Amino acid sequence: MAEPKNEDFLDDIATAEAEELAEELAEISEEALELDALRAERDELKDKFMRALADAENARKRGEKARRDAEQYGGSRLARDMLPVYDNMKRALEAATDEQKEVAAALIEGVELTMRALRDVFQKHGIQIVSPQVGDRFDPQMHEAMFEAPVPGTKAGDIIQVSAEGFMLHDRLLRPAQVGVSSTPAS
Repeated sequence: MAEPKNEDFLDDIATAEAEELAEELAEISEEALELDALRAERDELKDKFMRALADAENARKRGEKARRDAEQYGGSRLARDMLPVYDNMKRALEAATDEQKEVAAALIEGVELTMRALRDVFQKHGIQIVSPQVGDRFDPQMHEAMFEAPVPGTKAGDIIQVSAEGFMLHDRLLRPAQVGVSSTPAS
């Protein structure tokens, strides 16, 4: 009967070891589950951080673009309001006859100098004059057709008259050139 006690004792030891091993495995699996949960949380936070970083970079780029646009195009309303002044000064200079130019030479010279200064200011601020010529092709992106007329010796779509020059502010159209366009049908 001594042997059965040894077997019982060995069984008790094996059972105790098995229970201890089961407890350790339970602790390990709890730790592994907790570790997996922490990794998932870390990955989620990392993803949120990367998205927030990308959003911040996009906001910075949008702000930079808005700043550049405001710098380049912020004065477009003022520039647009100055265009009739340019037109009127140009018409005044074109309307002056040779006799008037002789009589009022100083006045005409003053208007010409003012016109030159206005063009210099336009150039300094990125305003270019769009000055199509008679015979150029009509471009709806740059020109506004004020009228159409059949004119012998021209093709449909040719500019036959320039009523007013147009203006660009950097790469944006401030005002299209106002033109007359030929409507002569093809022969």
